[in-house]
Amino acid sequence: MTYRVGVDIGGSFADFAVFNEKTSELSTLKVFSRPDEPGAEVIEGLRLLRERYGIDPLLISYFTHGTTVGINTVIQRKGLKLALFTTENFKDVLELGRLKIPDMYNLLSKRPEPLITRDRVYGIPGRLEANGSVRHRLDEEAVAEATEVALAAGAEGIVIAFLHSYRNWAHEEQARAVIARLAPDLPVFLSSATWPIIREYERTITAVIGGYVQPRVAHYLDSLQAALRRTGVPAELMIAKSNGGIMTAEQGKSECVQMILSGTASGVIGASHIAKISNISRCMSLDIGGTSADVAVIIDGQPQHGVGERIGEFQIFIPSVSVTSIGEGGGSIAWIDSQNVLRVGPESAGSNPGPVCYGRGGTRPTITDAFAVLGLIGHSDLGYNAVKVDRAKAIGATQPLADALERSPEEVAESIIEIAVSGMYADISALVSRFGIDPREFAMLAFGGAGPMMACFLARELSVPEVVVPPTPGVLSALGGLLADLKTDFLSTVYLDLSQQSATRIKEEFERLHQRSASWLIDEQKYSGPYEIELSAEMRYAGQSFEIDTPLERSIVENADVAGMASAFHAEHSRLYGHSDDGALIQVVSLRLVITGKVDKPVLPRGEELVQLAVPERTVDVRIDGRRARVGVYPRRILTPGKHFSGPGIVTQDDTTTIVPFGFAVRVDALSNLRITPEVGQ
Repeated sequence: MTYRVGVDIGGSFADFAVFNEKTSELSTLKVFSRPDEPGAEVIEGLRLLRERYGIDPLLISYFTHGTTVGINTVIQRKGLKLALFTTENFKDVLELGRLKIPDMYNLLSKRPEPLITRDRVYGIPGRLEANGSVRHRLDEEAVAEATEVALAAGAEGIVIAFLHSYRNWAHEEQARAVIARLAPDLPVFLSSATWPIIREYERTITAVIGGYVQPRVAHYLDSLQAALRRTGVPAELMIAKSNGGIMTAEQGKSECVQMILSGTASGVIGASHIAKISNISRCMSLDIGGTSADVAVIIDGQPQHGVGERIGEFQIFIPSVSVTSIGEGGGSIAWIDSQNVLRVGPESAGSNPGPVCYGRGGTRPTITDAFAVLGLIGHSDLGYNAVKVDRAKAIGATQPLADALERSPEEVAESIIEIAVSGMYADISALVSRFGIDPREFAMLAFGGAGPMMACFLARELSVPEVVVPPTPGVLSALGGLLADLKTDFLSTVYLDLSQQSATRIKEEFERLHQRSASWLIDEQKYSGPYEIELSAEMRYAGQSFEIDTPLERSIVENADVAGMASAFHAEHSRLYGHSDDGALIQVVSLRLVITGKVDKPVLPRGEELVQLAVPERTVDVRIDGRRARVGVYPRRILTPGKHFSGPGIVTQDDTTTIVPFGFAVRVDALSNLRITPEVGQ
């Protein structure tokens, strides 16, 4: 008997999902996260898994992990003190960016201070042409001088991002060699090696973020590997990637920019799997944890991908699962501003001290405390007996806000929830505009510790037709790690006008990418099974400023079919924008190959739906939807396939609480998902 273990560490809890490969039994666990000592929560979780479920670490055959250590390093600005070498006269690349303010509707909005301030940016003589040819040779003496100045200023690493290095990385390699002679132990990060995309700012900021987090991520992975060895886990540590795949921890140490969004991506992969096996063709995942709420769009069981996802105050331009932060998490703190207006977030209580009702020293009320004040949570222990909800403490913490607003604690608690939901509504409205979708055509799959708690309130505002709560929503991100495949992206910037001659060049370049990708999968990841590849090209009409990532069938590429390539682009342009120009010149900016090695996935149990009215275990007094009510409490274990009931109701389980307001009906499907829909007439 062996076990597959997935671990996801969030702002409040570390989640564990353990799959028994012999019995197909799924065991889950939550422990408090330890931002003060990253990795300690993993060791504590393994200890409790042995204690509660008898899971011997020696029998763990597969161990995958999603982490937010990279994101937190950027948000907290606790990364490496870096210097930046740019092409001479391009020192302002980070400060100029794209000349956009963070909030176009706020005239006082300011761009953040760069991770590398201008006094640590050095212009180096030497210039490449746009086609990659050398106009002026690199000045090695200037590189050496800048290195000495940077070291004297306390630089702990150097990022090199020269103009047009996506076409020719020789100057960046040459500069690295000079630095290595002067300071052989100094970390050096090349933009051409990090992610060789066209556009100077996007390539530079991606390399800067990668260099900024690399030492801390590498140290974290080293510590975690050592801890797993001490506990006897024989499996190699695998890390979730931003694109929804996984890779070895050894690769993660050197290519940490590829795993910086691993925590959020794992949740979407888990939600995509649930949507696929539940035959939900259009789905929005709603992941609400302790610090934030995140939404992703899932079509036909596949998450949407993109570039330019936001890491704290910055964007990073690597392929990743498209996840949008839409508001606050369960630990977000409520407060009153100088105008005596009630606000929620962005500050979070995190895991320590956490919400006041957890009894761990918190003093400021959070969204979770608002639900406790209303009596909607606390009817069973949370976090696998790690938390006992204290309603009296939540009321006490809310009282100062109630006094200032001349309202009762319950009225303030309802306002806290309404403010949080309205913020999510506004941000989701922007998201659906971005993807061109109608939320009335999408189910909402809620997970995370606070997702099921808030989902119905948000769904009602959006007119979403169905809320789906999977069997273990609080640990779905950890389960997502067990479902993720070995996957990575390879990119080649070619910058060609589409023609018969360039189609042959495109075919040859894809062949080189295929060889590189197969080597990565087979030699580096030690994979021996079948694999899949996806081909696409970033294309545009001549004169356009931005490209469209256009999927290409392998037969089109292998036959150097220029007409097929053009047709694919015209069709994609028409799909996105409603028109195309079949006679216009097409430019191919870059080629992308994605290789995927499939891993064995847990098979979730499916039961027979025996239609029967669910009987609550007990009833409790609560305040919901502005009125007092006596509602049923339904432990999740009694909600077997086919059971149903009408709201209001409270569903309790170890990892979360699901709140069902007035006007909603609940049905349990064959996979034990809660399918929550508005009742007729609502």
